[in-house]
Amino acid sequence: MKTTQYFDYTKKRPDRVCIKEDWIKTVIEKPEKVETQSDGRIRKWAKISEAGKYLRVILLEDGETVHNAFFDRSYKEE
Repeated sequence: MKTTQYFDYTKKRPDRVCIKEDWIKTVIEKPEKVETQSDGRIRKWAKISEAGKYLRVILLEDGETVHNAFFDRSYKEE
């Protein structure tokens, strides 16, 4: 899995250390929702059953480099 330096740094935060790499891969491969930001980055969401929360993964424009991943408390199911 390709990642940015920013992601490598932020994944060490106490609120993100519990996020498993497998969960990130699941969101990338089987998202429930996808949006493209104005800067070209791609947002993907999927519910992580084990955590009972929605994980948002932000990818760079290439669609494969992870820039950010966090549980999105504001995500609303459609």
